[in-house]
Amino acid sequence: MDVAYAISRKVGNAVVRNRIRRRLRALIDDLDPQPKPGAYLIRCGFETGNLPYEELHHHLHQALDRASVH
Repeated sequence: MDVAYAISRKVGNAVVRNRIRRRLRALIDDLDPQPKPGAYLIRCGFETGNLPYEELHHHLHQALDRASVH
């Protein structure tokens, strides 16, 4: 499974964007069951930099449920 992240500079500086990217990678790795094989693009809006880990987890699951790949 290939995952790409679209994180706007409006989210924050490089440190913030890299932290979001690391958190999303960890969340994707921990998914059970894993999403279907394929290519995925995760887009992050400017508010993403302020989300705690648990809320980011919730939003990722919601997005995957809407996409029916979870």
